[in-house]
Amino acid sequence: MSATTLAGRRIQRMNGAGNRILVLDLRGASAAPSPAEARAIHRAPGLAYDQMMALMSPRAAGTAAFVLIYNNDGSLAGACGNGTRCVADRLARELGVASLAVETQAGVIGCERLGPWSYRIDMGPPRLGWRDIPLAHAVEDTARVSLAWAEGDPLAALGPAATASMGNPHAAFFLSDLERVDAAGSGARIEVHPMFPEKVNVTFARIDAPDALSAVVWERGVGLTLACGSAACAAVVSGVRLGRLARRAAVRLPGGELVIEWRETDRVLMTGPVEFEAEFVLDAALFEAAA
Repeated sequence: MSATTLAGRRIQRMNGAGNRILVLDLRGASAAPSPAEARAIHRAPGLAYDQMMALMSPRAAGTAAFVLIYNNDGSLAGACGNGTRCVADRLARELGVASLAVETQAGVIGCERLGPWSYRIDMGPPRLGWRDIPLAHAVEDTARVSLAWAEGDPLAALGPAATASMGNPHAAFFLSDLERVDAAGSGARIEVHPMFPEKVNVTFARIDAPDALSAVVWERGVGLTLACGSAACAAVVSGVRLGRLARRAAVRLPGGELVIEWRETDRVLMTGPVEFEAEFVLDAALFEAAA
């Protein structure tokens, strides 16, 4: 995309349970931002983000927009639950509706407004087959994946990874003490483990009750974040698969709380808050080095 196309576009800064989100409306544009342009926006004063949601013209019938999801390193993500709630808020207010659907690279997501700043979104069914997550090779049980750390490696103490995809790959580790884990150091190493050919989002979770857990997330292409909606979904799905969680559970993240429900229909619903912070206009000067 050319800098002249991005220049003058309005971009909104929001957060979803603490997850730093930008919503960039590019409906009607002929091209999407390049990775270099996405990184340039992240470096701009006041615009640092975890994920940027670029709204493109709708492709699927019955949807309000096609959404491209950027990590702050310029890479694309298939899903971002917190960002999708922010998109739902912007579009619901614009269109004057309480429910709508958007399309991402992972599929169509239904969104419902529950209150002034609260939304429930349908993340669809989890993908649990090793090829769908994906993993590097077949395993007996994708909820108990050995990463075969070398003897004496401190990461071996984490135990097996509970893996799943919610449109992007996730690995969850259920621990008794979150405070003792080096989430940044361990997350960075696990993200690039050979078992995960597309890298992986890493969640460290503690089950507090059959319907509640606390979690810290290292996001692929981002790093430590205050919240990650798809990770919360994957963690609850994994907890259910392991027989340790109810199908509806509250997930406490550093930035806020999400309620995740894995229904018997196999669909995963996420409920959580959004917050509007500020609106900016993109300046062409931001993209001079990215041109």
